[in-house]
Amino acid sequence: MRRTTLHRTTVATATAAAAALLVVGCGTQHGGKGSGSASSASPAGDGTPSASTAPAGCTDQAQLTAADSGRTICLTVGGYVRLTLDGTKDRPWTPVKATGTALKGADAGIVIMPGDALAAYTAVAPGTARLTSSRPLCATGPGKISCQGIQEWTVTVRVTRP
Repeated sequence: MRRTTLHRTTVATATAAAAALLVVGCGTQHGGKGSGSASSASPAGDGTPSASTAPAGCTDQAQLTAADSGRTICLTVGGYVRLTLDGTKDRPWTPVKATGTALKGADAGIVIMPGDALAAYTAVAPGTARLTSSRPLCATGPGKISCQGIQEWTVTVRVTRP
């Protein structure tokens, strides 16, 4: 009997396709260079377009991944940032930490794959926050070469008034 499993690439591909359809279907996209991947759907995820009164270069929503490490993004107060770090069982991401008082944790959902890190935050006050996580640079486990290297992930979030 053959067991069928859903692979991470299938989920990632489906998620990317759904996100692309949402942006194309709505016909609008907020934000620009350095503002994170923005969507026109509301933070509640109900698909309702949200009016944007964001200052130039700022957005009311952003989606971050491991590729965004080192970036600075700008959110408006009331905005929403969600991040997904794809890890593995042998190279898991640590839980995401936020410094400062500009962001407040929000429900990010459930981590489905071992090693992944999900987080979501609402921009609650003007200021600067730093989001951080890390994971082993080398896979760990019996019979594997080990190293002491750490891969750091960090994004600076600047929050402004609309």
